[in-house]
Amino acid sequence: MIEIPDDLHFDAVPLAFLLGTWEGAGVGDYPTIEAFRFGQQVTFGYIANKPFLTYTSRTWLLDDAGERVRPLATETGFWRSKPDGSIDVTLAHPTGIVEIWLGKVDGPRLEMRTDVVARTEDAKEYTAGHRLYGLVKGELMYAYDMAAMGRPLQAHVSAQLKRVDADLAAE
Repeated sequence: MIEIPDDLHFDAVPLAFLLGTWEGAGVGDYPTIEAFRFGQQVTFGYIANKPFLTYTSRTWLLDDAGERVRPLATETGFWRSKPDGSIDVTLAHPTGIVEIWLGKVDGPRLEMRTDVVARTEDAKEYTAGHRLYGLVKGELMYAYDMAAMGRPLQAHVSAQLKRVDADLAAE
C-alpha cells in the first residue's frame, strides 16, 4: 500500500512510491575499475503542491564486513512526472556533471535514459546512462548502465534498498 500525502501535487502522484528515505547495499563494476560493494542512502521528498519530487543520493565504499570505508558518489536533483506517464529528471553531481533524464513511469516501476549530459572541463568522460527502478516486495531495486571513458553503454551498478523513513511530510 502506497500512502499519498494530501498535499502532494497531482502530477507527482505516479512517483509517490519513491517517497521516503531508503538505505541498502549494492554492487558495482566497470571495465575501467575494480568491482566493488557500496552502501547507499536515497531520499525522495516533495514540496507541498509543487509538481516534482526532490532527490538526494549518497554512496559509500563498503569493505568485506559491510563497514563504510570512504564516500563514493553523491547526486541531487528533481523528478517530475507528467499525465501521459512520462518523466524527466535533472541530476547534478559535485564532480562537474549534470544530466537530464527522460523516461516512463508505469505503476511502481520506471525506466529512463539520459537525454543530455554536460560536463565541466575537468570532469571524467561520461556520455550516457540508462536506469531502471522498481518496487519489489516493498524494496526499491535499481540498475544503472553507463557509457563512459570511451566504453559503450553497459552495466555499472545495482542495489537493493529498504525504506527506513517513510516520513512523507512536505519540505
